[in-house]
Amino acid sequence: MRTRWILFFGAAMLAGALGGSLLGPAPVGAVAREIIELQTGVNQLIQGQQALQTAITQDSAVQRTLIEQSMDSVNKLSTSMAAVQKNTQDLSATSGARLDTMGTQVQGLSDNVADLQARLGKLDQKLTDIQNTLQNVDSKIASPASGPPPATTYSNPGAGPGPGSSSAAPPMGGAPPMSAAPPASADVLYSNGLRDINGKHYDLATQEFQDYLKFYSDTDLASNAQFYLGEIAFMQSQYQQALDAYNKVIENFPKSFKLASARMRKGYCLAELGQKAAAIRELRTVVRQYPGTDEAKRSAAKLKELGATVG
Repeated sequence: MRTRWILFFGAAMLAGALGGSLLGPAPVGAVAREIIELQTGVNQLIQGQQALQTAITQDSAVQRTLIEQSMDSVNKLSTSMAAVQKNTQDLSATSGARLDTMGTQVQGLSDNVADLQARLGKLDQKLTDIQNTLQNVDSKIASPASGPPPATTYSNPGAGPGPGSSSAAPPMGGAPPMSAAPPASADVLYSNGLRDINGKHYDLATQEFQDYLKFYSDTDLASNAQFYLGEIAFMQSQYQQALDAYNKVIENFPKSFKLASARMRKGYCLAELGQKAAAIRELRTVVRQYPGTDEAKRSAAKLKELGATVG
């Protein structure tokens, strides 16, 4: 566009010069000289326009190169950000596993404290019973005996058991079968199980908690033993086996103080097994039924991780 205007301007000047030479009384040599100077000026303008166009083309090439370099830098930055995001996710997963392990250890310590408190309560009750027994003995010793002494029944060893005999014949057919004895006391089994979980001796801990449930299923800590069987399976990524163990806590021990933890872990297992809808329902139940607890907070975080709302 600019070249067109320059050519138009040069043509106008040339036409004006020719017109002036025709109308005015100018010498022929002067007119020819002016025409030559005008053509020289037009040529210079055209050369300037070409130089300007060349400079613009070069600037465009430089800008294109800068844009390509910027795009390369942006792509490299995007790749770096993706690597940082992946490292962050891996770190979060590792931290979550460590937090789960620490949570299990803290729960084990809490159970030990609860167990100790229960044993102290039992010892206190036993001391009270002993004191009551001693008081009864003292009162009996202090009071005079009343009534005749009990009669002694004698039996004839050669006559066999009579009507007044206190002896009884042993049962025929041999001795009755003896039930299997527990490998250790309830306290020892439970403490050993917790110790082996913290030491990551999962096979030993599994056997100890199974023995606890076999021989001491009616104690207060039986639900804890069942819960820790689920924890052992969960830490070994055996999610179906862990789910079955947590379901037994929920179904067989509805008053257990491990109930919230069992339901939360059940939600975790369902998520790992690909049952997302069931996992969301279970985790929402924990948030709704146990508000303000650590289990409710962890369930809400897991729901956010699954892309679901708490409510």
